[in-house]
Amino acid sequence: MSFCWATVYVRDLEESLRFYQDIVGLTVDRRFPAGPGMEIVFLGDGETKLELIANQEIKEVSIGPHISLGFKVDSLDEQLAFVKDKGIPIQSGPFQPNPNTRFFFIRDPNGLTIQFVEIK
Repeated sequence: MSFCWATVYVRDLEESLRFYQDIVGLTVDRRFPAGPGMEIVFLGDGETKLELIANQEIKEVSIGPHISLGFKVDSLDEQLAFVKDKGIPIQSGPFQPNPNTRFFFIRDPNGLTIQFVEIK
């Protein structure tokens, strides 16, 4: 068994796409209509994808406060500077729970917690 994707319903597909492409660095794998008023985009070039779904019938999305998506970066300091330069508030961190791991959290346009982590 393998993990295929995580699905996130979004309020504004274009805004979410810009965030996940420009800030997180994911690429569009495929994008397609999924019925009247609905569009789906899969992002990522590895085995695991992020699926964004925009549905015009859903006006508000609800994301639990205890869910986050983690993304590995080469340099946490560079990612932190990049995020700050883009005007995105740091939710919390950076933290270093051990000598080999450092991370911080931000939020995506829908309120989902995003973690950037450097693992040495």
